[in-house]
Amino acid sequence: MQKAIPVLNAKGFLDGNEEAQSSFPLELRSAFETYGFVTLEGHGLDDAHIKAAYQGAERFFGLSEEEKRAASIAGVGGNFGYTPFGQEHAKDDARADLKEFYHFAQTKYEQPECPAVPEFISDSRSLYTNLESLAARLLEAVALSLDLDRHYFADFVKGGNSILRVLHYPPAPDAPADAPRAGSHEDINLITLLVGSSADGLEVLDKEGDWIPVRAHAQNLTVNVGDMLQNLTGGILRSTTHRVVLPAGPQRSQSRYSLPFFLHPVGPMPLGPIMGDSNAYPVWTAAEFLDHRLREIGLK
Repeated sequence: MQKAIPVLNAKGFLDGNEEAQSSFPLELRSAFETYGFVTLEGHGLDDAHIKAAYQGAERFFGLSEEEKRAASIAGVGGNFGYTPFGQEHAKDDARADLKEFYHFAQTKYEQPECPAVPEFISDSRSLYTNLESLAARLLEAVALSLDLDRHYFADFVKGGNSILRVLHYPPAPDAPADAPRAGSHEDINLITLLVGSSADGLEVLDKEGDWIPVRAHAQNLTVNVGDMLQNLTGGILRSTTHRVVLPAGPQRSQSRYSLPFFLHPVGPMPLGPIMGDSNAYPVWTAAEFLDHRLREIGLK
């Protein structure tokens, strides 16, 4: 039997069902302790909205290189606007990932215009808002599972540095067999919400050293723990290594699109462990953590 990450339904918790207020947080903690990942049903996002966001992404990345680069912003560490193909790499892998992407964020920088595909900007901004609200609710469940106040994270994530990354992995029929679409890595942030994908390829490394395929299709979300939350919990919740691999056969000649939302706190949030193994994790702020990691992966 093939291994799979747990599937949970968040509807009861999000709707305020009394029983789900205790059962869902415990289920979520169990999944995050064991796998660091969960497939989420009942998340409440509109399927038509998600489809429109994917269609906008396909149109944007189909523009000319000149048009796409016009949406780049220098000096922001890749945190906003367009980042070209081959610039980012995993922190322990010098090979560039086979991807290009566009970031939406809460920022002082003005959103680059994209007159050729205006709906790409509007649909993605709207999706950002909905994902940010959902992620905050899921952090309530995380807080409850850790016996913290339900609203422990609220002030830390309000106005934080969260990012919606609109990803394009171009066709790569001639790439080496082990070339990474996204090299083995862990996410930097508190939690990540992945809004499906247009193709398979995501894999999660479990405690036994096996790579588990994740079928991240549009009707469900994939939610995972980031390094910041692992650090805060002293390793109780796992930030798990994952990657995106090139498929075999004809799918190598097809593009892959993906929409992960990275929930980041405000820079001053203290990330020193408040439980778990306090000696194994550093004491630093979210801003210090983020700056360190952006340098490791080549974006700063």
